Amino acid sequence: MTQSTGLDLNLLVALDVLLEEQSVQGAARRLHLSEPAMSRTLGRIRKALGDPVLVRAGRRMVPTPHALALRAEVGAVVERARALFAPGRDTDLRTVSRTFTILGHDAVSATHGAALFARAAREAPGIRLRFLSESHVDAPFLRQGTADLEVGVIDTTAPEVHVETVYEERMLGVVRSGHPLLDGELTPERFAGQAGHLVVSRRGRQRGPVDDALAELGLGRCVVGSVGTYPASLFVLRETDLIGLITTYSRPMADALGLVVFEIPLELPAVEVGLAWHPRHDADPAHAWLRACVRDLMAEASGAVLG
Repeated sequence: MTQSTGLDLNLLVALDVLLEEQSVQGAARRLHLSEPAMSRTLGRIRKALGDPVLVRAGRRMVPTPHALALRAEVGAVVERARALFAPGRDTDLRTVSRTFTILGHDAVSATHGAALFARAAREAPGIRLRFLSESHVDAPFLRQGTADLEVGVIDTTAPEVHVETVYEERMLGVVRSGHPLLDGELTPERFAGQAGHLVVSRRGRQRGPVDDALAELGLGRCVVGSVGTYPASLFVLRETDLIGLITTYSRPMADALGLVVFEIPLELPAVEVGLAWHPRHDADPAHAWLRACVRDLMAEASGAVLG
């Protein structure tokens, strides 16, 4: 395919890397090119697409709306080409050079980040990991290619997205050491009324399953506010008398901060935790490796035994 009729495969690879790095310098380093050569390649891409692709925003470069719309399709084409020329069974992960974006609560990177970076260094040193926090708005991040893997409580309704439940967990209560709630028998009444409650919600919601369970007993709690992530909530709880919640696999963070975790005296529904990805990644050996790594870490942290 010539430049006058469209993009050749080399330009598609360059476009894919440019959209990942959002930097001419970063893309040049990834593709082992000089910055002037990378700039010329970006110029060819801009001419072929009739779009700036990347534009300056302060000290950064950001993709245009047209480039964002193309991102998932470009990534899919490049991945299919890689699969054609490097069959999965023959792929040497130590030679793979990729960036994977993992979408999830901050608790995911806080709990599993260190182990995942260490495993990547051992098994696939050319793979870079980028953790992306959940947004307060819902968007088709997997379909768009903004993220390669979603980890945590998956609530996507996109029919084409693959969802795999790794384990079920329960919610636990968490307070500072020496909190008055820890003295004496913990009843639903004391849990609800001993102190104010802090909620974790990426959308800013201040009601959840705990409130439903309390309502069935004719009880209610005083929610004083919400924060977006579990790690942030733990620092607030450490300095106040507020009562919070945490997931079982996030418990090491609470322990590290000297907080006390306890069983909630309510019947609460189980929480399904797992992975989600777009089917275009199914046959990609590097993505399969990433899924296996995250699955292993989640299973180990939860104490689950997978078949």
